[in-house]
Amino acid sequence: MELERQKTAKKDFIVDTGAMRMTAEDGRSALEVGTPATGIVPYGINDIAHRQIGQFLKIPAAYYDRMRSTYPDLLVENVNGWLSQTPGTSRMIRTMDGVARAFLSERYRRIDNYEIATAVLPIIAGLAGATVESCELTDSRMYIKVVDPRTTAEIRKGDVVQAGVVITNSEVGMGSVNVSPLVYRLVCSNGMIAQDNAVRKYHVGRTNTADDDFGIYRDETIQADDRAFLMKLEDSVRAAVSQAHFERLVGKMREATDAKLNAATVPQVVELTAKEYGFTEDEGKGILGHLISGGDLSLYGLANAVTRHAQDVESYDRSTDLEAAGYRIITMAPAFWRQLSTL
Repeated sequence: MELERQKTAKKDFIVDTGAMRMTAEDGRSALEVGTPATGIVPYGINDIAHRQIGQFLKIPAAYYDRMRSTYPDLLVENVNGWLSQTPGTSRMIRTMDGVARAFLSERYRRIDNYEIATAVLPIIAGLAGATVESCELTDSRMYIKVVDPRTTAEIRKGDVVQAGVVITNSEVGMGSVNVSPLVYRLVCSNGMIAQDNAVRKYHVGRTNTADDDFGIYRDETIQADDRAFLMKLEDSVRAAVSQAHFERLVGKMREATDAKLNAATVPQVVELTAKEYGFTEDEGKGILGHLISGGDLSLYGLANAVTRHAQDVESYDRSTDLEAAGYRIITMAPAFWRQLSTL
């Protein structure tokens, strides 16, 4: 229902930088789009679009954020000043519900969530017994996480996992269309996303063109390319839950159970792992707690502590990042494993 609503609520434009300006009122900034001839429409600006505007104008993020929070009039002056220095440059502005949600290249290839869901949900429905274990629409991405209980294995006695697939997409320049295998662990209901064999489609294409009101044309070539990609996407979803692919992932997990950690240096292991994989201090503490309480001092146990902590994280985007990090830990570089194992 939300995808249906968003489909009609979205509107995209290709706009010359000379036909846009930032304003601020009561500490809140807006992006005005248009000319006196076409009409000028103000849009709110979300965090993602703010970041992309700053990146396009090469305004350092820390300085941009400081102006935004403490001196919005100075931010307006900076943004409009630098926009005036980019004449003849066009940007794609993606809007929804009166808010500019992305500020992108005119070559950005629009592959939207509704199209992806329309392609993959019938495939999921055709997998007997498959269920959508989790799904979400955030400001940055759509997630569909599916588990197929027909394809199962034991990592160790009583530790049962099932095959699954994760489909993600970003409409706002925060990632490609991505189909990745998922291994779902029943004992603690957490998933591990294997991205090393993921199928991706990047949002890059030919330059988009616009009509007199900045609305974007959809030419026949782009539409045909999209249809071909969506057919490939369907095949990728089926392949992700195949028995052969699942067994390969299970084999890597079983190998990780034999890679033992030194109990005396577990805190240092977690500290180094957090630094290597970009976990925050609080995430590191949570991972350490789950590793100790789980009692499995192996590389497999460490990875599961990470994916278990993913359930404690409020942000769905970050939780999914941690699920992917769990698999990267299982398949970490041998040199880094030697460093951990010799602590």
